[in-house]
Amino acid sequence: MEEYSFGEVLQTLRKNKKFTIREISEGICTDNEYSLFEREKKYPTLDQLYLIAEKLGTNLADIMKMITKSNDNYVKLIIDLINKYKREREYEKVFQITQKEKNSHIFSSNKLKQFLLWNEGICYYYLHDEPEKAVETLYEAIDLTNPQRKSLNESEIEILTSIAMIIYETKDYRKAISTFIIALRDLESLPTLLEPKVKLRILFGLSQALTDNEQYEESLNYSLRGINLCIEEELLYLFAEFHYQSGENYLKLGERDKGKTYVEESIHLCYLTKQTKMGQIIEKELEKMLANC
Repeated sequence: MEEYSFGEVLQTLRKNKKFTIREISEGICTDNEYSLFEREKKYPTLDQLYLIAEKLGTNLADIMKMITKSNDNYVKLIIDLINKYKREREYEKVFQITQKEKNSHIFSSNKLKQFLLWNEGICYYYLHDEPEKAVETLYEAIDLTNPQRKSLNESEIEILTSIAMIIYETKDYRKAISTFIIALRDLESLPTLLEPKVKLRILFGLSQALTDNEQYEESLNYSLRGINLCIEEELLYLFAEFHYQSGENYLKLGERDKGKTYVEESIHLCYLTKQTKMGQIIEKELEKMLANC
């Protein structure tokens, strides 16, 4: 198969459609920027790339199939694409990309192999409903860079957190709790934390698992820590969820007024951040919980 670079693909598709650079760039970027894209001096954002693909009468997946030449920006584009599809829960597309790239020389380093294997493992659970294979694959991903599984780095901790979430969702709460605790311990031993959302995900997962294991006081400790971390980092990420978790714990502990206040704040935060469906679900859950108090 003949190899094409990112810029060559953009230029070939544009010329086939008989677009000038001015015509293709209109409403997307400046003429100069598009010229830089074709010369690979600059790369478009995913939003820009979607618009370019649409204008060219194709789609992003087809553009990616045409590109096989190795470069750092291509790797970044693939990583961004996987993360986008994962956020949107488009696991079929995530799986397709991991299978296409896993044997590519472009992703030959252990770090990049690990990223693909991590996402492949996630797909085994959320797409194929194979939790055991998912967990096995995720541990293989960790082993690529840390076969002893000791003193994990931030990327490895993220993978371990995915393992803990899958174990939690299969309702093995005790094992999930111990896995989350290992992830939190290793995270808190790092000299610096690049992404505070990693810690928030661990705190939330741990709080959920403890609540479902009826360890309400312990769960409350972690959900309140999550709220405080959100405030310290000025993040809304999981802020509503931590309030709900805290409220549920207070209600389970018999503190009706405090629990109601936290859950109502969670509902308010959901509507504030346009998570309307989640807000409506929590409203119904609050009615049930109050009726059982």
